[in-house]
Amino acid sequence: MTTTTAAYDELAATWTRLHRLGHLQSLAGWDQAANMPPKGNEARAAAMSEMAALLHRMVTEPKLADALARAEQEPLSDLQRANLREMRRQWRAANALPEALVQRQKMATSRCEHAWRTQRPANDWKGFVANFRAVLELAREEAALLSAQTGLTKYDALMDRYEPGMTGAQVDRVFGEVRQWLPGLIQKVVERQAREPARDPVGPFPLAAQRALCEQVIGLLGFDFQAGRLDVSTHPFCGGVPEDVRLTTRFREDDFLGSLMGTIHETGHGRYEQNLPRDWLGQPVAEARSMALHESQSLSFEMQLGSHPGFVNRLAPMIRTAFGDQPAFEAQNLHRLMTRVKRGLIRVDADEVTYPAHIILRYEIERPLIEGEIEPEDVPALWDAKMMELLGVDTRGNFTDGPLQDVHWPESLFGYFPCYSLGAMYAAQWFAAMRRAMPDLDERIGRGELTAVFDWLRDHIWSQGSRWTTDELALRASGEVLNPAHFKAHLEARYLD
Repeated sequence: MTTTTAAYDELAATWTRLHRLGHLQSLAGWDQAANMPPKGNEARAAAMSEMAALLHRMVTEPKLADALARAEQEPLSDLQRANLREMRRQWRAANALPEALVQRQKMATSRCEHAWRTQRPANDWKGFVANFRAVLELAREEAALLSAQTGLTKYDALMDRYEPGMTGAQVDRVFGEVRQWLPGLIQKVVERQAREPARDPVGPFPLAAQRALCEQVIGLLGFDFQAGRLDVSTHPFCGGVPEDVRLTTRFREDDFLGSLMGTIHETGHGRYEQNLPRDWLGQPVAEARSMALHESQSLSFEMQLGSHPGFVNRLAPMIRTAFGDQPAFEAQNLHRLMTRVKRGLIRVDADEVTYPAHIILRYEIERPLIEGEIEPEDVPALWDAKMMELLGVDTRGNFTDGPLQDVHWPESLFGYFPCYSLGAMYAAQWFAAMRRAMPDLDERIGRGELTAVFDWLRDHIWSQGSRWTTDELALRASGEVLNPAHFKAHLEARYLD
């Protein structure tokens, strides 16, 4: 029996299959990062390359072009039309890339990322470049193909995979504004905090106790352990699928706050995934809208909520229970530690004031790298110069804590880095909107009534999936498209007022 939406139904069935196979692919990737023994990497890389080719083959099946054209003429609901829009976007991007390129990329990134795990602690930039060169060449090939199809610049075409509609010109404008006021703000905050010393906790902090604390805090933040779990990896991440979300973190015996705040960050990602529209799971419209919006959720949890003095009052007794009582665990001192601004080397350990400098640096290197204006050999000197300019930190000869510190480039995630700071800006914008709707929001957080935050995020962000474009979603949620002024106002209020 033929329905009035036969073409659309055919497409929906294809995307459900893609989702299910992608489920297996995501868990294989999680296992590669969290559990796989080192000698398994070549076989895993080959298997994941095969899966990437299979998924690509499904999206580039010639008959889909006809189905997409026919579905446009069918009587669809608004949600179905949004879903069709997202299908077409994914189809268009996939059809720009040959299957052989997709396979070669998966092999190259698997090898580069696996080698990076040992090259980073060994400070082995030369060894890294030997693998990275292949990753970069393939990324440039991908960028050129996507650029030819979309009309975007090469870098914009890659960034569009993570942040649809965002352009380098917009990022230049936003980051250019931040560059104007950020160094002065950092200096003011550092000078102010020098007059407010914080007491450092005394370790060691047993790893088992840290893990138990992290799981307790994840539960407090509403993460559903029946649909996810916490594990350990070299680089913290959130993976899996909405029905089975995998969070990872990393622990150090001399520092519990790093793992705790990193875990809170990943929990924001996890709650977004777990609360995407269940009725549409398996369809593109049920996926997270963009990676800046995804990062807005992790940073809403880590920075807006996790570093809120009212929330720290809740954390303090949990920390004392985990590690025993000591003066450093007094709530005000913990808050000072969590909001301590320090010019440092490591992005993932950076405070929210200096963090944008790390993102601007990477953006200003990876964009010309993709456009072919610089080569891998140019990266260390550029890195050193920009770290000194933006943060006044000397990184010469330190590749471990310099250009080798992130997993993004070995995994060919070019165009992703801007999403972190755009996400911080969106997070500040969401909380500004919450405070307009709930003037007593800060008092509620202080009383431990966190559901007000979660309900707002669920209603305005999580449950919307990809129904709207990013600008439309932001407009519906907060009354305006991205406005970086909220981020600056948040930093000034928290750190200077």
